[in-house]
Order: sequence, then C-alpha cells, then structure tokens
Amino acid sequence: MKYLIVFACLVVATVAESFGDATIRIGLFDKTGAARLAAIFGGAVLLLVYGLMLNLAPLPFARIVGFYIATLFLVWQVVTFFTFRTLPNAPILVGGALIVVGGLVVSFWKA
Repeated sequence: MKYLIVFACLVVATVAESFGDATIRIGLFDKTGAARLAAIFGGAVLLLVYGLMLNLAPLPFARIVGFYIATLFLVWQVVTFFTFRTLPNAPILVGGALIVVGGLVVSFWKA
C-alpha cells in the first residue's frame, strides 16, 4: 500500500510540474494582458501542487527524488507532445534513457 501511495504522489507531482511549467511558458510567450497573468498564476498553483505532492510521498527524500526524476522525464515527453505537438528526437530519447536508468539506480540501489 505504501508504494501505491508513493506512486500516486509521484504521478500527481510529475503531471503538476510538467503542466505547471508548460502553462507558465504559454503565459509568457503566447498570451497577453489578463490571460498572461491568469496562465502564469495557474502555472504557479500547479507548481505548488507539485512541491506538496513530492514532499508528501512517504519515502526518504533521497530515494524519492531519483524515482521522481525518471518519472518526470517520461511524463514531460507526454506533456510536450500534447501541449506543443513535439516528438522527442534521438538525443532526447538516448539522454532520457540515461535519466530513467540513473533515477532508478538512485532510488533502488541498496548501498
């Protein structure tokens, strides 16, 4: 049950961070006036949710961060595709594979 809670916290945190960053980017570069302020504020709220959820996950911070980085890379690719219609190229896929493997090493390697 503990790992299900951890997984849920990570999914919510990664989605909130990815969409929060994307929303702020849209506000900065694609909106003007009140729509710009609303987008930036909405992105800030999502980033707050990210911070809360990551820190509520019931694992030591050192272990959760590695798994979070791996999860973040995967979720960010999905968000980038749906928000900006951009597919990852070869360097992103290779670098991302290294990120995922590194994150899993940090989280699961017992010293």
